[in-house]
Amino acid sequence: MDSTNRKIFWILFTVLSLFGYFLPFAWAVAEMFVALFASWWIVYRSGWI
Repeated sequence: MDSTNRKIFWILFTVLSLFGYFLPFAWAVAEMFVALFASWWIVYRSGWI
């Protein structure tokens, strides 16, 4: 189960981080941290997965 959660976390983080590609650099870095937090929360805290 932990391995599956880790895979889902990285896939979700990658997909969410791709939105930063269209932003200026400073906003892309900020968006990366938001994507990191959102992915962590969805996979490990929300109970959805």
